[in-house]
Amino acid sequence: MSRPWTAALRGKRPGGTGGGRAPDGRGGQNPLRILRRRFHAGELGSVPVVLGLLVVWIIFQSLNGNFLSPRNLSVLSVDIVGIGMISTGVVFVLLLGEIDLSVGSVSGLAAAAFAVLNVDHGMPEGPALLLAVLSGTAIGAVQGFFFAKVGVPAFVVTLAGLLGWNGLMVSLLGSSGTLNLDDRGLVAQLTGFYFTHDAYAYGLAVLGTAGYFLASYHDVRRRRAAGVPARPVGELVLRTAVLAVISVVAAYVLNQFQGLPLALLIFLVLLVGLDQVLCRTRYGRMIFALGGSVEAARRTGLNVDLVRISVFMVSGTMAAIGGVFLASRVTSVSQTSGSGNLLMAAIAAAVIGGTSMFGGRGRTWSALLGVLVIQSIASGVALMGIETAVQYMITGGVLLLAVVIDSLSRRAQRSHGRV
Repeated sequence: MSRPWTAALRGKRPGGTGGGRAPDGRGGQNPLRILRRRFHAGELGSVPVVLGLLVVWIIFQSLNGNFLSPRNLSVLSVDIVGIGMISTGVVFVLLLGEIDLSVGSVSGLAAAAFAVLNVDHGMPEGPALLLAVLSGTAIGAVQGFFFAKVGVPAFVVTLAGLLGWNGLMVSLLGSSGTLNLDDRGLVAQLTGFYFTHDAYAYGLAVLGTAGYFLASYHDVRRRRAAGVPARPVGELVLRTAVLAVISVVAAYVLNQFQGLPLALLIFLVLLVGLDQVLCRTRYGRMIFALGGSVEAARRTGLNVDLVRISVFMVSGTMAAIGGVFLASRVTSVSQTSGSGNLLMAAIAAAVIGGTSMFGGRGRTWSALLGVLVIQSIASGVALMGIETAVQYMITGGVLLLAVVIDSLSRRAQRSHGRV
């Protein structure tokens, strides 16, 4: 029973989507034919959310010609960072088939901790920022301990955290309720600094595309040498070409306004790094193994409790980082930080982007795609002057559609013996 999970830990592509190789082992099938077969098997990947994002953009652009303007898209690229950071941590928890309801409160508490240390106690921004982020890590460790070691359901632990950490944040801020940050300080510059020279955005596009191709090609060669299914080179070239076009167009649009935002650069670097952890390390394969079957993973000798605790630590850390970026955006921290629809937006972004709520399937890029959809809807609604209630209804409908697609995908995979 443990053999499939042992193979997974030795390098099988997570999520069960590595089979693009021909039955004869040559891996030379037509990429379009392979994609068609994957659709029938329920392996939709990120195609539905990409198509959904295009539909959202087309609709709002037709209603307001400023939606796809360089200025609005540049603002959008910064607006997605705070929620996107939090959602990235949520992806790790969802991969286990669990939930973290405390990420909004943790983000607000981390921002409040930074503001109190820096503004009230005069601590330099660097150490204060580090302690704020580590507070999120510590919170994740505590919540993970109660979940993994004590056996309290993650829903209950993090629901208690939602209330408790929010109360601690209000207590830290005191009677004033609001602390303003230095608008020229380090944290403010996280979302306020732009690389204005065109070479930065285009350079990032070229390096990102080249890095993707080289890493993917190395993976193909390694998998073929090991005698396991590998993606055809033709499909890899097609994916690289599409990525190159998207990257160059994005760089061109950003350069039409203020250039490459520092916040977006940091977000992309973290996404790439965490994606490498998930897909190219033993630790990442252990997460996918636990998401597929806890009992099977336990029988292979995995330290299930340690992995569970570490995943909640990742979630807490990313929530803290996201909270700092949200505070940077408005250069202040208040008693409403981390509240409102932030929690729902972070979880919805991960699910809409393609992370399964049933565990075992998802990527960090799900957070990017999902938050792009959510913030695009928010941006379009704001441009048109429509009530925020409409934004919530649209986002709720998109979230429901994403879960329906995920459920149908799992049913198709089950009928093909893939779940």
